[in-house]
Amino acid sequence: MPFFKNTIEGFSIEEMTPPELLFGDDMENGPWQWKGPIISNWQSAYGKFFRGKAGYVSLEWLPDFMNWRRTVYPIDKESEDSRRILDVLVENESMLSKQLKIASGFSLSRKKTKFNPEDPTEPIVNKNNGMAFDSLIGQLQMGTHVCIADFEYLISKKGEPYGWGVARYCTPEAMYPELFPIKDQVDGRTPEESRIRIIEHLCELFPDVEKKKIEKLI
Repeated sequence: MPFFKNTIEGFSIEEMTPPELLFGDDMENGPWQWKGPIISNWQSAYGKFFRGKAGYVSLEWLPDFMNWRRTVYPIDKESEDSRRILDVLVENESMLSKQLKIASGFSLSRKKTKFNPEDPTEPIVNKNNGMAFDSLIGQLQMGTHVCIADFEYLISKKGEPYGWGVARYCTPEAMYPELFPIKDQVDGRTPEESRIRIIEHLCELFPDVEKKKIEKLI
């Protein structure tokens, strides 16, 4: 279930949620607050799985989804920076976004350049900036190499949580060890067979949607 509008009309939390709950000030009853409980109750995996945007995949369908996506986004084809992020995460099992950024050698700043004290007119290129990290961690989620294990909130002086919550990243291997090895969970299906199985399932749910729109989403 994608969080935001996509190629399949009606197949998103955004389209099923009243605007006042999706974008309003009600942070208690809106779907943003469901993320942590749904993840922690082992109902679905959560991450930026759909065209770089967030959504859920039920644990029933997660093995087939990973079987397909890890073929589309193989880790050995990812950049050195991406592989370093994943290596650090695997070593630590789970980490908050800020922790993972720093441990992987990225700055918290999103600026692409930083001040050059030796020549103020020539800024230093900040390749490992926060924006670059966000892009790479998003790509790792598209490949199902990384998912979000929970959201942790800042605590006010009154002892109450506030804000949007900070993502705690994890690998599916650490989060859902019972689903590995994948080949056993999908009864030996090839990645293409898993892809076809997902498409057929969505075609049954949305018989009036063009097949190419479903293919585009997954």
